[in-house]
Amino acid sequence: MAPSAERPLRADAQRNRDKILAAAVRVFTEEGLDAHFERIAKEAGVGSGTLYRNFPTREALIEAAYRNEVARLCDAVPGLLATMPPGEALRAWTRRFIDYATAKLGMADALRAVVASGANPYADSREMIQAALSSLMDAGVAAGVIRSDILPTDMFAALAGIALTSARPEQREQAERLLDLALDGLRPIPVPPGTDG
Repeated sequence: MAPSAERPLRADAQRNRDKILAAAVRVFTEEGLDAHFERIAKEAGVGSGTLYRNFPTREALIEAAYRNEVARLCDAVPGLLATMPPGEALRAWTRRFIDYATAKLGMADALRAVVASGANPYADSREMIQAALSSLMDAGVAAGVIRSDILPTDMFAALAGIALTSARPEQREQAERLLDLALDGLRPIPVPPGTDG
């Protein structure tokens, strides 16, 4: 059955699924591919049966956990734009991007195992993230707080570079400084007085 045709989960079942996915990210990040399902179930506060009903294989759980991280990152955009000015929303979202990159880095061995099994956990993730970033940048351009000559793909490349060099938890301060540097580069260039801008 295609995902779009699946019946929505009951609220309690959705809460359990969300708790399992969050716990899986934490445990796979800490323990790598050898993480035990029982530990994940305990961290999530559910029984092993609940975990296995939702995710019958390790690969299914890893892929779902990663895809959930991507969805959480992208789904945050409307809420950020509704509650903050566009420039602040973009700044807040870039911090979430580094959180996502840190989780992805922590799950790298587990994700490689999923890819080796023939699945592609990364399908559509780049496009989803770029679309989220485009929404934020478009709002910033419309508000006059972001330059219009910088493409979202340029900013995505900058964020990917920061993630590549500074996504480990112990590098967070450096990542924050690099994010500030990248965001400062998005500010409109002031036109000197007396020129025709």
